[in-house]
Amino acid sequence: MSLGCEGTYRAIRTRASIRFSSVSTNIRMTVIKLKSGGLWVHAPIAPTKECIQYCEGIQGQCHMPLIASSSLVMGHRVTGAKLIRIGPYVDVAFYHKLSRTLLVTDVVIFVPRKPPECISKESLLASAKNGLAAKLLSKGKEIPQEPAVDNQMNRQKGWERMVLQILFLGPSNLLEPNTSFAQMSQKLIVSPIVKTLVFSKVPEKIRDWIDSIVRDWKFKRIIPAHFAAPINSGRSEFLAAFAFLDDLLLERYVTRPSLSLLFTPIMGKAASYFPPDDMKTLSSLDQFLVSVGAVKKTVPGRKKTA
Repeated sequence: MSLGCEGTYRAIRTRASIRFSSVSTNIRMTVIKLKSGGLWVHAPIAPTKECIQYCEGIQGQCHMPLIASSSLVMGHRVTGAKLIRIGPYVDVAFYHKLSRTLLVTDVVIFVPRKPPECISKESLLASAKNGLAAKLLSKGKEIPQEPAVDNQMNRQKGWERMVLQILFLGPSNLLEPNTSFAQMSQKLIVSPIVKTLVFSKVPEKIRDWIDSIVRDWKFKRIIPAHFAAPINSGRSEFLAAFAFLDDLLLERYVTRPSLSLLFTPIMGKAASYFPPDDMKTLSSLDQFLVSVGAVKKTVPGRKKTA
């Protein structure tokens, strides 16, 4: 567990691993002291002794919101296993006016080029080793069996493989992850899993929610629960990450233009572009979940009328 502090808010960062795999990601709980003296705890992690002591050290009555776990909040899934089965997927956005910071959970992420400090070199090298996942996703290529030597190149390869498995579950090519990783990193995006299995099912509600955030809050940076933070991004970048909603709701814009169209930059489409080959596993999973009634069918795109 590592701690971070930036004046008006503090963050606790820890690591969580996907069971039976070498894949790890960071989890971030952000604590803000309110004017009332209480604390806002966003995306709470497991209440370890160290975590509780840290919160008590900030001094204040702890107001901890119940944030239902979504795709990546692993710490909350462990400690709140019963609670996460209550109700549908939800996410919470919180605006800290003093620092003009937007706090979210899984709504958007920013994948850094280098791995977070909390990801150990052992995990990175284990991911760089050509194990079962690499063999299954090798596209028939011969798999070298040599051990992953501890060097910067292998650590980076391990990180890139981790990211692609977290984002796509079954990326198209783990042997050479650099091309897909380059397309998904260093920009504000909606996670492909959240986009495919959640947001695409209720695009009208998501668009209204995103528009209300942009309309009411003039934020200049974003703190999500995973990957890099704080992210120096404002409303334009935030809306660009949701450009995929435009393809689902074109018919709506004919009669009632969304506020987002006034802010989304020309390059907004790039923020929501995901490599088609990497999306195949997620698309197949989505089709299966729809067939068994676990999730709604994705709203089909509508052609814009004159």
